Amino acid sequence: MRRYSRITGTGSYLPPRRLSNSDLVQELAAKGVETSDDWIVERTGIRARHFAAPDVCSSDLALEAARSALAAAKVAPGDIDLIIVATSTPDMVFPSTACILQHKLGAAGGAAFDVQAVCSGFVYALTIADAMIQTGSATRALVIGSEVFSRILDFTDRTTCVLFGDGAGAVVLEASDSPGILATDLHADGKHVGILCVPGSVSGGKVTGDPLLKMDGQAVFKLAVGVLEDSARAVLSKAGRAAADLDWLIPHQANIRIMQSTAKRLKLPMDRVMVTVDQHGNTSAASIPLALDAGVRGGKILPGQLLMLEGVGGGFTWGSVLLSL
Repeated sequence: MRRYSRITGTGSYLPPRRLSNSDLVQELAAKGVETSDDWIVERTGIRARHFAAPDVCSSDLALEAARSALAAAKVAPGDIDLIIVATSTPDMVFPSTACILQHKLGAAGGAAFDVQAVCSGFVYALTIADAMIQTGSATRALVIGSEVFSRILDFTDRTTCVLFGDGAGAVVLEASDSPGILATDLHADGKHVGILCVPGSVSGGKVTGDPLLKMDGQAVFKLAVGVLEDSARAVLSKAGRAAADLDWLIPHQANIRIMQSTAKRLKLPMDRVMVTVDQHGNTSAASIPLALDAGVRGGKILPGQLLMLEGVGGGFTWGSVLLSL
């Protein structure tokens, strides 16, 4: 009998500190940076975001999201034999945030590692976990996207610092006799490294290069819309489904315009697109699982529905997962 994987629980966590656009505009004005609520909303659809406290790390956010997902799945930490954390803002150079989280959870013994695919990270991590469960390398996995992007923002650059927020989202993925994840599709093209990156590193005890986020917004937008449509159609084709079959499109929450353009190309109405970017901002690898959990807990996403998760991010990476809850 073929072995499949299925999501059995979702969870999420947002830091308590919420900044509306007005709050952020005031803070930026004190630094001599001019922007406005209207400017941010018109270009991005973002109205608020959450920032973690200075002493809070990605593993701390991941811990709360993981506990929530485990509770939803009625699974104990000791039952987990695989932890994958998708993050671009790890706690430290090494060990992995996943290993740190594993210790905090009290779930020692199984494999634990991080995935770095920026905003596509959760889609990459979920695909890897699915493959490991299908091959018998794992039975019950925690897959988490967790970010503290506020740590790598240039608060003198109004084109980027208003976009991002902090948060974590998680799912429990378990082996199943019936398919939950129906198809996956992953891609990357390294020639686009320069349009979205943090071009810094640590060497000899010092930061080399620039440790703050850099982005060519127009280039990212143009590339994102095209590859998201292609990946969506590819994953649907693999599963023998059509876009019209989708109950929900749950895209990376980067910019409402990208989401609207993708939905239009797939001929999907926006009332079938899960939107949380207005309240969360762009939380990178955390955005898709945050939106998924919001839909589940809000009663919008129901068992048996067909969902497409898709992300695009620095690398340049992109991909999709088609699944049924």
